[in-house]
Amino acid sequence: MTATSRQGTPAAAPAAGPRPRRCLPLAPAEEDRMDSNVRMAATLEEAPRRGWILVKALMRFAFMIFNNLVAIPSYVCYVIVLQPLRVLDSKRFWYIEGTMYKWLLGMVASWGWFAGYTVMEWGEDIKAISEDEAMMLVNHQATGDVCTLMMCLQDKGRAVAQLIWLMDHIFKYTNFGIVSLIHGDFFIRQGKSHRDQQLLLLKKHLENNYRSRDRKWIVLFPEGGFLRKRRETSQAYAKKNNLPFLTHVTLPRFGATKIILSVLVARQENGSQAGGDAKELESKSKGLQWIIDTTIAYPKAEPLDIQTWILGYRKPTVTHVHYAFPPVKGQKEAVSREMNLSNTWLFLIYSFAVLSACMWYNIIEYFYHCLF
Repeated sequence: MTATSRQGTPAAAPAAGPRPRRCLPLAPAEEDRMDSNVRMAATLEEAPRRGWILVKALMRFAFMIFNNLVAIPSYVCYVIVLQPLRVLDSKRFWYIEGTMYKWLLGMVASWGWFAGYTVMEWGEDIKAISEDEAMMLVNHQATGDVCTLMMCLQDKGRAVAQLIWLMDHIFKYTNFGIVSLIHGDFFIRQGKSHRDQQLLLLKKHLENNYRSRDRKWIVLFPEGGFLRKRRETSQAYAKKNNLPFLTHVTLPRFGATKIILSVLVARQENGSQAGGDAKELESKSKGLQWIIDTTIAYPKAEPLDIQTWILGYRKPTVTHVHYAFPPVKGQKEAVSREMNLSNTWLFLIYSFAVLSACMWYNIIEYFYHCLF
């Protein structure tokens, strides 16, 4: 006898093993506990890497301190000893001082180079005008902009040795302040209350120290501060005055630029340089000839600051620097060029700094025992 299903009711399905268990949702407390366990496991896995980053940062900081204690006093001692040469042959004195200044900036550039912070240069080849007088206008995002430029200018002939920086007055009180004072850099105070006075001081400084020290290049950050601090103010001003709305840069300030142009651009009369005969004109400076529009761009718009440059705790990155100015001497626009620092050259200047520090220490110790 066989069983048949009644009309209107489905036939019974054959047994197919045990039914699957239904997954019930976890309670919020259990989810939080699982998330915390995952985070803890990830933290434990990253602990060795973070520990190594900390150790490396401490080692780099100690090396930076040693570098400053060795190089900067040596520079100051050489400048003091060479003061008679400044009286007898001022041009040769400032040539030697500029060379030592370039070496110091090369050391600062090497801190980022050893951490893997490299530069890719785009646009015009500024080395073609390294012997002419020029002004670099640079966008400003962080303190690492200065270190980036120090690296870029190392292979541009004597441009970096004959360079003047315009920087915030707070840098006067840093470890590099004494070097900048001797070299002739200008420290400017920010704020409306100081603006007119600072422009007059800048004009006087350029008249007294620029050509007398055989300077040819000058670096200026026309934005007047970091992008993150001035972007909103700049955008509000642009909206109010119907100016371009900028996101990656801010509207420039023209006060210092006007002073530099008025002082350093050679005056002309009837299409020729004013004053004197042909021989005198040859001996005179041709004046400021080039304005270099320099743009620094960081990957993902994350700028490097001086702490990162020194400690090297960020991953290696490539900073892009673009130069723009009218073509000169038949030069065509360069596609790209990777900036390189010679490890041999860095070893030589570091060795010179250490040997100089040892020499000056022995000399000062000898005179100290003789006098006391």
